[in-house]
Amino acid sequence: MIQNPIRKVLSSMQKNGVACLLMGGQACILYGGAEFSRDLDLAIDGAAENLVFLQSALAELQAECIAVPPFAQQYLEMGLAIHFRCQHADAAKMRIDVMSRMRGVDPFHLLWQRRTTLAQEGEAPIDLLGLPDLVQAKKTQRDKDWPMIARLLEAHYLQNSANPTATQITFWLAQMRSPMLLREIVQRFPQEGVHASAQRPLLSFAHAGDEPGLIHALREEEDRERAADRAYWLPLKQELERLRLQARS
Repeated sequence: MIQNPIRKVLSSMQKNGVACLLMGGQACILYGGAEFSRDLDLAIDGAAENLVFLQSALAELQAECIAVPPFAQQYLEMGLAIHFRCQHADAAKMRIDVMSRMRGVDPFHLLWQRRTTLAQEGEAPIDLLGLPDLVQAKKTQRDKDWPMIARLLEAHYLQNSANPTATQITFWLAQMRSPMLLREIVQRFPQEGVHASAQRPLLSFAHAGDEPGLIHALREEEDRERAADRAYWLPLKQELERLRLQARS
């Protein structure tokens, strides 16, 4: 169920022609991986023309930039998020975070091609980040994101395990976080599992039924992603601090 403030934001984006995809917590809710989220996160096309459309939608929502960086294309191209707070009565105090570039995530035009579109009775459809792209975007240094990835993948497996496609099997083998489900998947699809092991060596522990080894390898995999995200964000955090100091002076 989409709450009314969220509907207002999304309808304003659609009405003004903004090329954007729902991501973050609200997308996780729609995919069955979360129950609640306060904010609205959008992946957007960072092209200048689309930013004009975005500015029109934000004006309709009476949304103001609430932190650094300011709303400018250069900061989106750097990979920074820009934060807004809505004042419109139908979306009062709703926070919107927009990004056009994320670590390890493909450019927007590819995300758009792979998007998921959810039809709603009596409402406009919702375009959201495809699940594999959402999982990739969630591979951050934040503690809260890794349990969310696990829930998204488990929900997707439970929803589709009875009659999966080859693409879904490949996705699970590449991304699943649950040791129990990884062991089940490689047992159900041994040929696909052997092929996937070349790209994800930890699957060898699942094939061998070595749960302690699999748990340890999954933790190491997560640690590598967290470290890569910290390294990616280090110069961006330095830029944010520079902008904060500049704003105070």
